[in-house]
Amino acid sequence: MSESILKLDKVAVFQKENLVLNDITLEVNKGEFVYLIGKTGSGKSSFMKTLYGDLPLKQGTGSIVDFNLKTLKESDIPYLRRKLGIVFQDFKLLPDRNVNNNLLFVLKATGWKDVAKMKLKTEEVLSKVGMKTKGFKFPHEISGGEQQRVAIARALLNDPELILADEPTGNLDPQTSVEVMKVLQDINKKGKTILMATHDYALILKYPSKTLKCDGSKVFEVIQKAV
Repeated sequence: MSESILKLDKVAVFQKENLVLNDITLEVNKGEFVYLIGKTGSGKSSFMKTLYGDLPLKQGTGSIVDFNLKTLKESDIPYLRRKLGIVFQDFKLLPDRNVNNNLLFVLKATGWKDVAKMKLKTEEVLSKVGMKTKGFKFPHEISGGEQQRVAIARALLNDPELILADEPTGNLDPQTSVEVMKVLQDINKKGKTILMATHDYALILKYPSKTLKCDGSKVFEVIQKAV
């Protein structure tokens, strides 16, 4: 039986008082790779922000990685985010420290104490994204694609149950986008659930998978050929 990792029922998404999306009912199961598509301004980022607790869920019911979004308290959010890996379009790496120290910073911030274990963990996640030899480099010394690989490695640090990738290839050229996509596909094949917001239709055609669309203030599943 499929295990639900994200379930929303009659959810409305608000940015402050503005209704962005309405009447969302959907389910994402463990191990799935799901795209979230839609034009710029269609509500993809607001939808993602609701999932990781940046926007409160005011209407409808929702659960994500065993957290109830409706009753989510401010103090719960760090614990929710430890069970989620979040990948942003603009990498969000700290420019004043090298790749290894970017990852160590996150481990320390999420409660890791054992230095040897932390070192092993950073090596493990960098190895998964093909960046094991680049740990000593600073973000400005590596390409955009490599920075995004590091951002994906960072998202894997706490062994998340679900990875939320918000336009992870948005700032990359087509070739680099494919390379980053291959990394995400590989992570998914090893059992991680991924929800990826994108407007890169070429990638969706190349790597078809379940697709949700934001359009007309709704989110609904689309059949691949209709994309």
